[in-house]
Amino acid sequence: MLTRRHIRVKVMQSLYAFNQSQNDNLATEEKFLLKSMQEMYDLYLLQISLITEIREHAETYLEKSQQKHLATSEEKDPNRKFVDNQVFQILNENESIQDALEKHKINHWKQDDEYVAIIWNEIRNSSTYQEYMETRESSFKEDKNFIVHIFKEIIAPNDKLYEYLEDKKLTWVDDLPLVNTAILKFLQKLKESTGREKRITQLFKNEEDKEFAIKLFRKTYLNDEDLSEEMLGKTPNWDKDRIAEVDMVLIKMAICEFLKFTSIPVKVTINEYLEIAKEYSTPKSSIFINGVLDKLSKEYQTDDKLNKTGRGLM
Repeated sequence: MLTRRHIRVKVMQSLYAFNQSQNDNLATEEKFLLKSMQEMYDLYLLQISLITEIREHAETYLEKSQQKHLATSEEKDPNRKFVDNQVFQILNENESIQDALEKHKINHWKQDDEYVAIIWNEIRNSSTYQEYMETRESSFKEDKNFIVHIFKEIIAPNDKLYEYLEDKKLTWVDDLPLVNTAILKFLQKLKESTGREKRITQLFKNEEDKEFAIKLFRKTYLNDEDLSEEMLGKTPNWDKDRIAEVDMVLIKMAICEFLKFTSIPVKVTINEYLEIAKEYSTPKSSIFINGVLDKLSKEYQTDDKLNKTGRGLM
């Protein structure tokens, strides 16, 4: 689920927090980095569980309607197409999802079910729901397309849900776009015949990505003085005090990748940090960082300091 760019963002945030706290316990800060990434996965599981909790809320709604003293014929014999949607069944029967929810103790919606009710009411009052419920039977394709649509158009952009997540954990606000994209991809890839066996997306694509996060954090921190010296003379029009702290952290991380990570192409490193700067730093930061990194990369290439391996790594 985590892309290399998001790993870099998490490392940047941890290094920035490390600098602000002036903590000298590297092991503690590494745990903080891993914890922040793990909390992002908790958000992923929380959003997955919200989908199935909406189904449970809808089931309760039907049961209460049936029990009314003066229930209408429609309430006595309700259309169960929504609650019987095959995607709900797949998610509920998927062992890897249920194991992950239990392992990470994701049960927020049991305590905060008013937010489930808010989402359910928005779905129930939507034109998409009305069209879907015009019939009582559906194919797996229709069921999946419906769930994908309501997640994309109603659940993911919901303001009340956004406020709830922000109150629960501030860092989740930054994580939400990537998490929702990952859930959307997971839902879109579900198949009727294999859906129940499809394993839930993992936090790291592979062990190498987890190692990359730890090594980038550790090597950037432990080589801080050397990386600062590499910047000397490369920012003649900028006083050190005028350089945004986030920019300093990003430049040091990029230099660290230039010199310490042999398999990462120089162009990839530069492009990644420019994109991060555009999102997390000042309006002019990407221009400034591009100038510094471009100058350094050319000098390193001339001085044969870029120890890159493999084709196309320059």
